[in-house]
Amino acid sequence: MSVLQLTVLTTVSMMGSGIVMLPTKLAQVGTISVLSWLVTAVGSMCLAYAFAKCGMFTRRRGGMGGYAQYSFGKAGSFMANYAYGVSLLIANVAIAISAVGYAQEFLEIQLGSYEVWLATVATLWAATVLNFGGAKYTGRFFSVMACGALIPVGALFLFGWMWFDPQMYIAAWNPHNLSFFDGVSQSIAMTLWAFLGLESACVNSDAVEDPERNVPKAVLWGTLGAAVIYILSTNVIAGIVPNAELAQSDAPFGLAFATMFNDTVGRIVMGMMVISCFGSLLSWQFTIGHVFRASAEEGYFPRFFSWVTTYQTPIVGMAVIVCVQSALSLLTVSDSLYDQFEMLVNLAVVTNVVPYLLSMGSIVVIQKAAKSYRKRTTRIAWIGALYSFYALYSSGTEAMTYGALVTFFGWSLYGFVSERFDLDEAIAWNEAVDARKRKV
Repeated sequence: MSVLQLTVLTTVSMMGSGIVMLPTKLAQVGTISVLSWLVTAVGSMCLAYAFAKCGMFTRRRGGMGGYAQYSFGKAGSFMANYAYGVSLLIANVAIAISAVGYAQEFLEIQLGSYEVWLATVATLWAATVLNFGGAKYTGRFFSVMACGALIPVGALFLFGWMWFDPQMYIAAWNPHNLSFFDGVSQSIAMTLWAFLGLESACVNSDAVEDPERNVPKAVLWGTLGAAVIYILSTNVIAGIVPNAELAQSDAPFGLAFATMFNDTVGRIVMGMMVISCFGSLLSWQFTIGHVFRASAEEGYFPRFFSWVTTYQTPIVGMAVIVCVQSALSLLTVSDSLYDQFEMLVNLAVVTNVVPYLLSMGSIVVIQKAAKSYRKRTTRIAWIGALYSFYALYSSGTEAMTYGALVTFFGWSLYGFVSERFDLDEAIAWNEAVDARKRKV
């Protein structure tokens, strides 16, 4: 695989469904949110570079859990896997809600809050069941469905400027008269949401020539490419659709194309976005099943998550996961579909940042263990960590509170499985102390 191919793969892997509801959130803040994009682009590139280095130098399996183990031991590895699994659990519900929101606009119907819940549950189950055939079929479905977002977003990115009104964009700069700091902070969590998944961009390093040099390059350029597409496509909409309309839309890209052309084109784009959201959900439901499976194989999660079929699909674990997601979508049900989406996104970001911080904190030990320590990599990792803390702050008190409760609950869970890893060490410690007492 060439550097260019890996760069394109990195960019596409982050696009998914992360972009489909972004224009609505950004419109609620104003076009000043472009500054949030710039901050997030820099922070995400630092994280991506550090993850590229972690992937190249680590000798332990388990992704971010393996990275965290270098500095934080089995407890840190468990917490990274646990928090990442919970983050995906929540994020996939948000993706399903995105699909339902676009489907409402596409079908020109208005569902009540509990009807939205039923539609969300049906979407989650459909995406899960379609994964039962294994990775081969999931890959085929996703390859086709991903075009549902890439085509309209690419068209808007390239040609939307023909309908762009600079005066409309300027008028929407700061409609709520926010301070500079608040204007930037209010969109940070949502823009980071668009980049979630960058940590998995190094999985193809074995297929690249000179990976130590080319993988970080591809990850950086891939993340930068995604940032450019995100920034330009979401900002061009702000100069096409009036801010008040955009801030209330459940299908912002469909609204943009309806404004540019007509309602028929807008509905076609809405349909494409529904397909794209479902394809992304299909892919991430597959991913979360295998994240829980890997954690079960490490001894962190219940063993049934590791049971697989002849297609290497953890059907039992995936069924349990989708049942939990169904309950979660009921607990977060809201009269406003977008409010429910935003709540889930903020909580997903908070829980996802936990393994980010554990991985960044291990970068020094990972490098030194590989006898390839570079101060530059450490500095970049710390910039990524500082950005992660800023994202936590920007997620809001409610998301931080629930995220903290989920994280603290994880420490309690580790206590129930820690005997598998720490008991021998604890016994040896007690015996050593007893031996010293006898000598005294």
